[in-house]
Amino acid sequence: MAGVLRAERVWVETFTGLRVTQFSGLLKVVREWGGNGTLRGRPWSLPLAERVLMIAVYFRTNLTMRQLGPLFGVSSSTVCRAIRQLGPLLALEPVSRSVDGPERMWIVDGTLIPVRDRSVAASSRNYRFSANVRVIVDADTRLVIAAARPVPGTSADAHAWRASGLSRHCQGVTVLGDGAYLNCQMVVPHRKRPGRALLQAEEDDNAEHRKVRARVEHVIGRMKNHKILRDCRQRGSGLHHAVQAVAHMHNLALAS
Repeated sequence: MAGVLRAERVWVETFTGLRVTQFSGLLKVVREWGGNGTLRGRPWSLPLAERVLMIAVYFRTNLTMRQLGPLFGVSSSTVCRAIRQLGPLLALEPVSRSVDGPERMWIVDGTLIPVRDRSVAASSRNYRFSANVRVIVDADTRLVIAAARPVPGTSADAHAWRASGLSRHCQGVTVLGDGAYLNCQMVVPHRKRPGRALLQAEEDDNAEHRKVRARVEHVIGRMKNHKILRDCRQRGSGLHHAVQAVAHMHNLALAS
């Protein structure tokens, strides 16, 4: 596989969004998590590197398994088994607590992701059956800190945040959110009160708040370059694993 990656560097970068060195880092993580283990039954027809590459291409392009199989010379059932086994191992790594502190600033936002599995979705304001996913992003580095399990798209932002359990990552860190996160221990914009206009200082604070909070929207937009997050066909925990893997690849692309 190393020879293929050297020969097809442009192909790898185009179809995964990662440079070869970044892909090697992803492969290292999967191997450390035990991705090279064998399952019962027939041995894999593809080495680990090609299976990881196949999954990265799947998340990036959202090709069907019938389309991916011929590209890698395997059956669609082999593609499915590889995604089921290795998809969870591409997950975002836990945040090191050494980077935490009051000087750090994190931003929280959510996004609706269309998903075919009705058990994790609901008809939402984007007129599609979607799931609501919370994401925490570091304001300075634009790295994804954590991503919550999806909830139905009709869930209110504050309720989805409280149910996500992400607040445990935010102890001792300043967290920004939009006006939907009132009473969630975040820094939110000043609100207009009936009969009382905002003071100029409050308007200035809100303008600065919007400027900083836009960074999380940019990160989510880049994550959605992986088309699996535009129309997810995975069922059960598949969407959660996809979000985690895309966040991991996003961080690799920024940090490497």
